[in-house]
Amino acid sequence: MNTKTIAMDTVNINGIDVLILKKNIKNFHLNVLPPEGRVRVSVPAHTGDEAVRLFVITRMQWIKKQIGHFQNQARQTKREYVSGESHYFKGQRFLLRVIEQRGKAKIEIKNKKYICLYVPRDYTRGQKEKLFLKWYRTELKKELHILIDKWEKIVGVKSNEVRIKRMKTKWGTCKPEIKRIWINLELIKKPGHCLEYIIVHELVHLLEKKHNEKFRQYMDKFMPNWRQYKSELNEFVLSE
Repeated sequence: MNTKTIAMDTVNINGIDVLILKKNIKNFHLNVLPPEGRVRVSVPAHTGDEAVRLFVITRMQWIKKQIGHFQNQARQTKREYVSGESHYFKGQRFLLRVIEQRGKAKIEIKNKKYICLYVPRDYTRGQKEKLFLKWYRTELKKELHILIDKWEKIVGVKSNEVRIKRMKTKWGTCKPEIKRIWINLELIKKPGHCLEYIIVHELVHLLEKKHNEKFRQYMDKFMPNWRQYKSELNEFVLSE
């Protein structure tokens, strides 16, 4: 079915701006989207404005709860990459130690408590951030090398390509037609089971494109606790 958007409008319902998308679909779909809690409703193309308004009003309590969740969720302050800052890696909180030295800049974990950042004295904040992101990417690649192979065998699919990028609103995404999967770099900061949940989620899209009952049945089959992991992942601190 072609679900291309036919019409789009934003209306204010009970003080909340709601993006309304009219599509060639049969059912109503309501979403409250991270990171700010933007409300989006997809409805069949022939749906009247009053029907949309009533649909949103009947679900207003749930909508406000979701918006409050996103608005109250603590955002991680901008990192300055100085000693004493908290940084996360594989679900654990570490304290940063910046150690000025000659030679090649590098990052090491010490005593399961500290992330040690070895840099020249004149290293700028931007250079420290770049080094940190490169280190995170390298570590995530190591995890993906093991986990993608593991879960492809379990799910019974084979991806053509797995890439890493920073994303503000998605933990992962998949293009089933070319079997390409993207994984959010932020996941290296989260517990391992959260990363595995996203991997399974995207691999299952190679079996079923939509988030429908068939998709959920696959998820239940391959990862029975996936709903718990999803909920846990959405509780984590967001980065700027």
